[in-house]
Amino acid sequence: MKLRVLFVTQAITPFMPETEMSLVGRHLPQGIQERDCEIRTFMPKFGSINERRNQLHEVIRLSGMNLVIDDTDHQLVIKAASIQPARMQVYFIDNDDYFSRKFALSEKGKEFEDNDERAIFYSRGVVETVKKLGWAPDIIHCHGWFTSLVPFYMRKIFDNEPLFENGFKIIYSIYNDKFQKSLNEELPTKLIEDGVYPEDVALIETPSWENLMKFACEYSDGVIVGTKLLDKNVANYLEGLEKPILNYQNPENYIDKYADFYDKLFKNKI
Repeated sequence: MKLRVLFVTQAITPFMPETEMSLVGRHLPQGIQERDCEIRTFMPKFGSINERRNQLHEVIRLSGMNLVIDDTDHQLVIKAASIQPARMQVYFIDNDDYFSRKFALSEKGKEFEDNDERAIFYSRGVVETVKKLGWAPDIIHCHGWFTSLVPFYMRKIFDNEPLFENGFKIIYSIYNDKFQKSLNEELPTKLIEDGVYPEDVALIETPSWENLMKFACEYSDGVIVGTKLLDKNVANYLEGLEKPILNYQNPENYIDKYADFYDKLFKNKI
């Protein structure tokens, strides 16, 4: 059977400006697909993305669910677009409350106060959509701080779902995507539900960027360093992390290295 890889990312070019992360978001799924794997790729539908120019359309059969965050219902809308040269489809998680504004994560240098809830909505939205697709990934590869809650949700909330009963591995890629001000301090409380206890979210009692990186790594099975400019505190933390770690790879050969990392991790050979 083909290896199934789910990409959950913060940015993909051409929908977002070119960065280390958005270029990986564009080329890695294509490269993995060309290596005879099945893929699904998700990103947030930030308001800065021009729907007409990028030919986004709503996927009615996947839309229509409501996600409850902090006792409030928010409608989940799924959109999709194709990157034609790559023969690759991208799914977008959308919601008017969180993603209609014309900026991604900050405006005029000021980060949005509800970025914590936006990250919760995105993370849960991806998993709920994958469930609706009935598509069970072998590898879940998360990119960027906005996806840092996905490993927690997969391990603490969705691990026992029938769809995922054959097992999966989670990989988290760390980039130079620091935010300055910590997220809303109520974030840990918003993550607690049946089966989740305060000690499960204690790492993000102060939800700083650095603590979110540690939180994501703790719930992941492997870590990839996606940037040359890795934060020193996080680099020191990774040195003591007893999990498979793939250090930064140059743009010429990283897809092959990542593919090998997937195979070894999924087959428990690392």
